[in-house]
Amino acid sequence: MAVPKSKISKSRRGMRRSHDRLDSNTYIEDAQSGELRRPHHIDLKTGMYRGRQVLEPKDDI
Repeated sequence: MAVPKSKISKSRRGMRRSHDRLDSNTYIEDAQSGELRRPHHIDLKTGMYRGRQVLEPKDDI
């Protein structure tokens, strides 16, 4: 059975776990509509993606 040779301090344990948190979602302002959207995602209000019409625009979300 694996047994640690020495105690891991709270500080060292916290430093190891510092990257385990969840990141908040990133939003960017769309150049044409000015709406917030996720990067590399379709703008649901206009239905545009990378300058092309992909979906039909929604009416008042």
